Amino acid sequence: QVQLVESGGGLVQAGGSLRLSCAASVTSFSINAMGWYRQAPGKQRELVAGITSGSSANYADSVKGRFTISRDNAKNTVTLQMNSLKPEDTAVYYCYADVGLLSHRFWGQGTQVTVSS
Repeated sequence: QVQLVESGGGLVQAGGSLRLSCAASVTSFSINAMGWYRQAPGKQRELVAGITSGSSANYADSVKGRFTISRDNAKNTVTLQMNSLKPEDTAVYYCYADVGLLSHRFWGQGTQVTVSS
């Protein structure tokens, strides 16, 4: 059984910062990629940032230069540092982890990020 627990969402003013964290409880399997998606009301879920086990990261164009993803392989955690937040960053943010040889994807429960103008 794999569980992902997210923390760090909340309400912030435009231009502010938030830090999201996700901890994966995994036994007997390796975690490959980890990362974050987000879903705003009425919109499709979109990739925000992902990071491989070797710490190679990729970002959505809309967050490049503002968000930074990192991970701690020993602790099975992934963190998203979000700076210069904009109202359009408002969404529910979901952590994911690709686990095992087949990279089965598991999801966190989501955490709300609201950026006020």
